[in-house]
Amino acid sequence: LCSYGTGAIMAVPAHDSRDHEFALKYELPIIKVVSPPNGNCDPEEAYADDGIMINSSSSSSGLNINGMLSQDAALEVTSWVESNGFGKKKVNYKLRDWLFARQRYWGEPFPVIYLDDTNEMVPLTENQLPLTLPELDDFTPTGTGEPPLTKAADWVRTTDVLTGKPARRETSTMPQWAGSCWYYLRFMDPKNSSTLVDKAKESYWGPVDIYVGGAEHSVLHLLYARFWHKVLYDIGVVSTKEPFKCLINQGLILGEVEYTAYRDNEGKWVSADSDSSLSDCIQEKVPADKITKVGDNYVLKDDPNIRLNARAYKMSKSRGNVINPDDVVSEYGADSLRLYEMFMGPLRDSKTWSTGGIEGVHRFLGRTWRLVVGAPLPDGSYKDGTMVTDVEPTFEQLRVLHKCMARVSEEIQETRFNTAISAMMEFVNAAYKWDTQPKSVIDSFVLLLSPFAPHLAEELWFRLGHAQSLAHEQFPEAKNEYLKESEIVLPVQINGKTRGTILVDKECSEDDVFQIAASDDRLSKYLDGKAIRKRIYVPGRILNVILDQQKART
Repeated sequence: LCSYGTGAIMAVPAHDSRDHEFALKYELPIIKVVSPPNGNCDPEEAYADDGIMINSSSSSSGLNINGMLSQDAALEVTSWVESNGFGKKKVNYKLRDWLFARQRYWGEPFPVIYLDDTNEMVPLTENQLPLTLPELDDFTPTGTGEPPLTKAADWVRTTDVLTGKPARRETSTMPQWAGSCWYYLRFMDPKNSSTLVDKAKESYWGPVDIYVGGAEHSVLHLLYARFWHKVLYDIGVVSTKEPFKCLINQGLILGEVEYTAYRDNEGKWVSADSDSSLSDCIQEKVPADKITKVGDNYVLKDDPNIRLNARAYKMSKSRGNVINPDDVVSEYGADSLRLYEMFMGPLRDSKTWSTGGIEGVHRFLGRTWRLVVGAPLPDGSYKDGTMVTDVEPTFEQLRVLHKCMARVSEEIQETRFNTAISAMMEFVNAAYKWDTQPKSVIDSFVLLLSPFAPHLAEELWFRLGHAQSLAHEQFPEAKNEYLKESEIVLPVQINGKTRGTILVDKECSEDDVFQIAASDDRLSKYLDGKAIRKRIYVPGRILNVILDQQKART
């Protein structure tokens, strides 16, 4: 295999499934050199995991690694090879050569020149940097294979400042990676005209805590950014070996689901699960209002026997499934668009767009507005003031608020924005059942909402009587005293059969629990007039009352 390593062919039929299959077919000897730690090895299968070395000694060389762990044995063999002068330890990387030159106009120009007489490549001096691209009216391909920069003849021809010899510039440009791989460093010190980044500022701001990038850059950008950063580390520009503490690649937002039906040559519908070949059929898109869902399948409303293919595709102009954000903002507002994109699903997953789905979060924002401001007046305006009153919140109201705080904070940390929004929806549902909306509670909730719907939250904040923007406020933190569940739902059994549940305090005694059960309308009918033989109470779990069926309770 000339493209990998030394090119030598290695065969280990006892420990590689492909080599094992080959050896069996051609009746080649199979000698096991690694045994599982427990000694149980299937002779019919290749063992490919780590284990204990066997059949691995050589009297002529004096090397014996029998009984050693395979990882330790590898190090021992490497050391033996080096000490005997047969070779040296080397780490092989599968990183291939990077094609760094591009035959196009845009991109960073290479700061080098080529001397005419020797064709020697000479780097520009520091006072000649930065080298900028020349202005071109025509930067289309030349048609000859030469880069477009060859058209800038006055720019290409130059002189070596050190020797005065005529020279020409490099006309290829660097790829976009040359700039995009390290721009995060420039953000730390954007106006520095003498160095790439000030060492003190880089040490303070770096490395980047969280880097969010598209799924299409999850491999190459990470690979090249780390490569670039490590070069800068080696030459002392940056203080860390890694550029990012955490990399998150968000999933794609796919277009709306497309429903495809099939017709045969006679124009008759063919079900997508038909045994006949669908490649010979004519595809036809079906509007969503003409389909219905039966079980896990989508079928025609007019003929439920015809199953359709339902699939969401990547947004593209060629498919005509691109959603213009400006149109969504015009109809629903920027906050609704922002909130819906976070509510669609986990950040890292690809998600399917549904214009109908945005209406749900739009209604949630409307309910939040009315919770604070109230319903609109007949003329469409809102009365001065809010529905919020400056009263002391109850313990239960604080418990609902702080549970919401804790959950939203946790979900933000874990980038589960969709479930954070669900928690806020639950809060609004609970708040609508309150007789009053305490201002301190609603203030905190609006701060929770602000990262998700900043425009609405800012407006509500001012309507709540605050003169300064909420951007200057501390994000609310939950207090443990309100997160503890003081009440639990306790099942009650009568003679071993569950007859209902009661709400009790965690610290309730057995007598208190029994009294609560006996006064419950649903349970008292089973206890009245009955003698109690035994009570079995497991705190926090269950109350079981054993009745004496033959004796009346006195």
